[in-house]
Amino acid sequence: MARRSRMRDLVFKIIFQNEFRKDIVDAVLQEVLSKEKSDSIRRDVERYVRGIYDHIDSIDQKISSCLENWTLERLSSVDRCVLRLGTYELLYEPDVPVQVTLDEAIELAKRYGTDNSGKFVNGVLDRLARQYVSQEKWRL
Repeated sequence: MARRSRMRDLVFKIIFQNEFRKDIVDAVLQEVLSKEKSDSIRRDVERYVRGIYDHIDSIDQKISSCLENWTLERLSSVDRCVLRLGTYELLYEPDVPVQVTLDEAIELAKRYGTDNSGKFVNGVLDRLARQYVSQEKWRL
């Protein structure tokens, strides 16, 4: 697995665990980081996880605005976590091209979600990106 894909996989696992074991994100983050050998992956994982929770209200609001006939609470935990990760990356990681974010999120959704998760995540993140992401980031 490529370095950035591994990093996203670890971020997903941390925020997914936090869905069930609320308010222990720091403990889970430290546990995961203690097992990771790569300094750059550890730094990126920590930045992403902290960034997601620093902006969680805004991230959830933007995801909710792009859902049709669904609420954030009704989504599967996998889909919700993948969408949070993808939304964070679209909005707060300017060096990552939109298409890379979409492709990586779809792969995570397919790996951990249902048969329909990849298509669902793609549709929501594509809508969100078109609504909230600058045109410059689309062209990177």
